[in-house]
Amino acid sequence: MTINFEHFFKKLEGAYAPNTIRSYRSDFKHYADWCTKNQYEALPSSSKQVVRYLEELGKTLSTATIGRRIASLSNVFRLTQNEDVTKNPDVQLTHKKLRRKLGCVQQQASPLTLDILKRLSTACDSSTEGQRNRLLLRLGYETMRRRSELCSFMFEDLQMLPNGRHALLLRRSKTDQYGEGKLIPISDDLALMIDKWSEHIQQHTGYILRGLYSNHTVRHKLNPSGVNKILRVIQERAGMTDNTLSGHSFRVGAAIDLLDKGIPIERIMLRGGWKSERTAMRYLRNWDDSDWVLFND
Repeated sequence: MTINFEHFFKKLEGAYAPNTIRSYRSDFKHYADWCTKNQYEALPSSSKQVVRYLEELGKTLSTATIGRRIASLSNVFRLTQNEDVTKNPDVQLTHKKLRRKLGCVQQQASPLTLDILKRLSTACDSSTEGQRNRLLLRLGYETMRRRSELCSFMFEDLQMLPNGRHALLLRRSKTDQYGEGKLIPISDDLALMIDKWSEHIQQHTGYILRGLYSNHTVRHKLNPSGVNKILRVIQERAGMTDNTLSGHSFRVGAAIDLLDKGIPIERIMLRGGWKSERTAMRYLRNWDDSDWVLFND
């Protein structure tokens, strides 16, 4: 079957999140290139060639990456109206063997807990970059959102609740693909930081988090891929290079702090946007007894 894949992936726009489409495109391209190299047709595929492909992946990739590649292939096969051979018993047995051989424990992000947040914040000066970085730290910690979600917050999303507290409207998330929206309560301090940042960059609409040009003027928005780089820069300036922080560190650190504070796991899941307790507990497996507390405001 001959398929125009550019047209196919373009057709998915609007039905799937942009990150999902990028993942499908990248994973299928890797598979299609492997098929070409080994003289197979990518579509339709046979269970035999997918088994060979998985065995090849098992030499260099982690269980999590292999699992994602299988999920991507499954969806592409299904959406192109081809047989989903990833459901074939031989393919599934090969996947199980790789999981047992490679192990299923994923490397977790280093937690960005409250004590670390305070240390990192002191490394942010009063420059435009420093103010943006300090706001990113606080916004990520308080809202417990993913990188793409953090970068999607807009000044217009800052709202006042009937009880007089502030909240940010999360218009769409990984677990809310249809855009029903969710209000996330935030502290008065964070709301004030957002207002001061708005005044500093003289922008009252549009995205809250902004990228910066080399001359430190602000861009239209911050690309989610830049969050990890910013965290590395802040760590270096704070002299904290023992652990590598990433966008997930906000979620892990805040969840650990909430758990230590005695907040029920159900409320932590609601705050962090986790649908399953299993997923939430995977983030919390590094928790130990401590004196961490959250903001009291």
